[in-house]
Amino acid sequence: MRVRTRKLIGMVVLLVFLASYALVVASIASGRITTAPALAQFAFFLVGGLAWVLPAGLLIRWMQRPDG
Repeated sequence: MRVRTRKLIGMVVLLVFLASYALVVASIASGRITTAPALAQFAFFLVGGLAWVLPAGLLIRWMQRPDG
């Protein structure tokens, strides 16, 4: 697959993933986590705010892989 095609596919997948991830995390944050202790809220927002980085990084690495 050409790099250009992988970049197009990766961009669409990344946008869909980030939008759905943000919706899921925001719905959890507005629901159950509001009654949790402050330390649990901090841990949730720390993990929830950074958990998208690994899949996005792997996808970007795949997008940049040379042909071959």
